[in-house]
Amino acid sequence: MDILHGLECLRGQSIALTIGNFDGVHLGHREFIQTALDESNKSQLPLVVLTFSPHPVSILKGRNHFLINSYDDRRKLLGNLGIENLVELKFDRDLSTLTPEQFLDQYVLQFCNVDKLFVGHDFAFGANKVGTAPYLKKLCNKLKIDFTQGLPFKIGGKAISSSHIRELIATGQISNANLCLGRDFFLSGRVIKGDGRGRQIGFPTANLLISDERILPSRGVYATITKSKGMKFQSITNVGNNPTFLTTNELFVESHIFDFSNEIYGEQLEIFFLEKIRDEKKFSNVNELVAQIRKDIDKSMNLRGVKC
Repeated sequence: MDILHGLECLRGQSIALTIGNFDGVHLGHREFIQTALDESNKSQLPLVVLTFSPHPVSILKGRNHFLINSYDDRRKLLGNLGIENLVELKFDRDLSTLTPEQFLDQYVLQFCNVDKLFVGHDFAFGANKVGTAPYLKKLCNKLKIDFTQGLPFKIGGKAISSSHIRELIATGQISNANLCLGRDFFLSGRVIKGDGRGRQIGFPTANLLISDERILPSRGVYATITKSKGMKFQSITNVGNNPTFLTTNELFVESHIFDFSNEIYGEQLEIFFLEKIRDEKKFSNVNELVAQIRKDIDKSMNLRGVKC
């Protein structure tokens, strides 16, 4: 897949274009992109996916802990769908003030001939999000561009969106989030040194440094799969602030990997979240905590027949 920062490299070509953030690359995104690929292939046009980095919300609203996927993971997920031309435009406040016409003129039409434009069912862009589907359809008629708006992708009668999935993750409804994603939600990060308390009580943990951009599940203990150097291991992962031992608002992500003794400080791990086991709680003493961890491990091993 070619990752571009503008359409200059495609100067003079006729293309099919879709624009969106595609955070999560969920089932709705996947169905929509497959339809756009099929239609563009019929017309023998390259499909260009135009997206933004950083996500507009992080610039316009200053939000942390928002992204379902890292930008690198988004690239990989889109590439797995067969996308060969991905344009990542740098989003800033100057870009946010452009009307849809100004944006298309300055960033697209001066370089390429857009024969087809595909947008999602809830798409809107441009200053104050005036570029809704009806607005864009009228604009495309004027510019002689074939316009297609995707249909909502629904599960249980509810339209799937990145916003809905973020809500599910943030409230610990991981199994429902995974159903909407069509895969397991995961976090990736480098293993950093902790205080060693887990090892002292017989349950060593890998403490992950997670980007502030990534959304975190609600505080609690989760059944997870940890991927290390291409191998997968069963694990449980705590998201929280260790109230039994610490008094802090800082959140930690730490995984106890079953039957694992490798030295992994500095290594990049991926933690795949399967289901929430329980909320985080403060225990009266270490013995209570150890007894609960044993229960958490037993429960995680029996969830949905977990296999690595």
